[in-house]
Amino acid sequence: MSQSDTQASQDRPLLVYLHGFLSSPQSFKCQQLKQWLQATRPDIVFYAPLISPYPAEAAAALGKALEDFTVQHQGPIGLVGSSMGGFWSTWLAEQHKLPAVVVNPAVTPSRFMPNYIGQDLKPYSGEDFTYRLQREDVDNMQRLEAEIPGTLGGRYWLLAQRGDETLDCREAEQFYLGHRQTVEDGGDHSFQGFDRYMAPLVDFLFADS
Repeated sequence: MSQSDTQASQDRPLLVYLHGFLSSPQSFKCQQLKQWLQATRPDIVFYAPLISPYPAEAAAALGKALEDFTVQHQGPIGLVGSSMGGFWSTWLAEQHKLPAVVVNPAVTPSRFMPNYIGQDLKPYSGEDFTYRLQREDVDNMQRLEAEIPGTLGGRYWLLAQRGDETLDCREAEQFYLGHRQTVEDGGDHSFQGFDRYMAPLVDFLFADS
């Protein structure tokens, strides 16, 4: 769904899906949710941008997109973010007071980014792009992390699995304390069985629509 298509459907619910680091809109969860919405909730507009791994670029593009949506889109807007996309969902939700579902989210992405500095990086989902992070990208991410207030003002639902081999879900449990949480034993970073939560997350995001 392009942004122009989204804007042509201004009164319908808009679900924005934000993928993880080195992932893309072609990721399994993104495509799974897109197909479920098409089959079950065709009234919902689905928008999943390709997010740059460079924090400054990503912040500028996502910030502009959400600014446009909040001005031009008359229907409710909800965010779903996985891993790094969970960080971006939170960053945007705090700016615009939007509801967000965060799936095995990265709370402080700047902590793992130094591991990738200077490497040629390609998306896990197979697109023919190559990225190379620099120290300034870590610094930019730290500045963005500092923009999120200590007390969250958005409305969140944390979906996490303790078997996540990439991120420690206890950090997310603490960060989203006081918000709705579903933390499961087992699983992994991809969040096994995500399809079980598609209808409930739509209800959570668009409860008032």
